[in-house]
Amino acid sequence: MKKLRKVYIGLIMLFLYAPIFLLILYSFNDSKSRASWGGFTLRWYKELFSDQQILSALGTTLSIGLLAAIISTILGTFGAIALYHIHRGPRQVMMSIINLPMLNSEVVTGVSLMLLFAIASIQMGYMTLLLSHIAFCVPYVVLSVMPKLRQLEPNLAEAAQDLGATPLQGFFKVILPDIMPGILSGFLMALTMSIDDFVVSFFTTGSGVSNLSITIYTMAKRGISPKINALSTIIFGCVFVLLIGLNLKDIKKPGEPAKLENVKIPY
Repeated sequence: MKKLRKVYIGLIMLFLYAPIFLLILYSFNDSKSRASWGGFTLRWYKELFSDQQILSALGTTLSIGLLAAIISTILGTFGAIALYHIHRGPRQVMMSIINLPMLNSEVVTGVSLMLLFAIASIQMGYMTLLLSHIAFCVPYVVLSVMPKLRQLEPNLAEAAQDLGATPLQGFFKVILPDIMPGILSGFLMALTMSIDDFVVSFFTTGSGVSNLSITIYTMAKRGISPKINALSTIIFGCVFVLLIGLNLKDIKKPGEPAKLENVKIPY
């Protein structure tokens, strides 16, 4: 039975990662054809950093992703704290409303935002693209922070104030450190969703503003350049190194006891 489980997990991993490994392999292929191997080369990586269209799209993608992730993390964190302190009935209703953008089709979300910007006479461009990304990233942050808030001791903030902390000091020194893992998870989720998005971006961008997904879609009409394989390989490598670093940071050395961080509250 254990062997069967290992085979099953191996097949799933092969199905998920075989296309990625194939993409990495062909990023070093000297031939533009995906049907033949023309030899090992780094020319596509060299041409990638001289292609202004791809670099401009990458810059737009990263700037939109970081700004949308930061703003949506701030809004989502305070939104989750506000929802946590209201009554259970209204909170459940609000959580259901927050879940709608994630359950809704991206086409509906994109068209709705496009109509909203048109009615408000907002010119399509960088700002509409940023606002639309913030709109669909906030619910992911709320759902990441809310479980951490539920794990808090109900009287933790009051205990901090009894020890001499002001409400603001109690929040930043006691509450915020406890919910920080949820905030970081929400930030990474928002960043990933923003960089990955295509449908909403397609409906809410304007002339002259194009992120990476739209640029690749445009290129696909006349054939994907191997430079995109090189760019995808670099992005995959950066994400892989980041995940390995985050996991290694959480691994404790054998025999090392868990460290408790002391919170100093002024009396």
